[in-house]
Amino acid sequence: MVINADASQVYADLRVLSARPSPSEESRAPHRLYGVVDGSVACSAASWAAMAKAAIDDAQAAGRLPILVGGSGLYIRTLLDGIAPVPEIPEEVRAEVRRLADPHAALASEDPAMAERLRPSDRQRAARALEVWRASGRSLGEWQRDNVGGIGDRVDLQPHVVEIDRDALYRRCDRRLEAMLADGAIEEVAALSARGLADALPVMKALGVPPLLRHLAGDIGLAEAADLAKRDTRRYAKRQLTWFRHQTADWARLREGSRIS
Repeated sequence: MVINADASQVYADLRVLSARPSPSEESRAPHRLYGVVDGSVACSAASWAAMAKAAIDDAQAAGRLPILVGGSGLYIRTLLDGIAPVPEIPEEVRAEVRRLADPHAALASEDPAMAERLRPSDRQRAARALEVWRASGRSLGEWQRDNVGGIGDRVDLQPHVVEIDRDALYRRCDRRLEAMLADGAIEEVAALSARGLADALPVMKALGVPPLLRHLAGDIGLAEAADLAKRDTRRYAKRQLTWFRHQTADWARLREGSRIS
């Protein structure tokens, strides 16, 4: 059983732009957690992990091997290591933090150790760390040391990271975007735009969506939108390479085209 571990492929609205498996590919084996969340819902790592645990249990009960596929590191780590038991954040604290122009600067002042772990440009994670600090008086890093609910200690995990030469990977990113445009990416984003969803939702910030929304609004031409989407994809691929290099150094590496023995 193939179980999705990609944060964009989980959304029903993004078959083309998330490069979800095709119907013919899905017919070759049972697939789970692809397109199962509506774009109006912000699927968190915790909610995905809960769904993944259920899918893994179903696979094992049916005598099937559960195979997780995808590159969303936070999802995978949450499933394996569990999640920090952070108390509920009061809405007034969350609203106060979200109004800040520079949440990372505020975090550096109040919780410098946590701030050092985050990129200044990563507003979302900085805001989350800051609201945890202000609501609980305890660093998010400390909470994370008390993670609960992970399955890493009770499964026979055989993790592999597929490695592709960086230049070749970037060329594939570009070709991938061109193929998406040919397969209906613009129409997919137009349908998403027509729903009037909040800009802050993950589905509205998925790779390729923002520049194509700008194109549909008449702000930029299609060629510029495509170039921006390609650039964003390459940058994301670079961050993934860095994350997997540092976070999964003990995982087996596979060259593209090789087989798992």
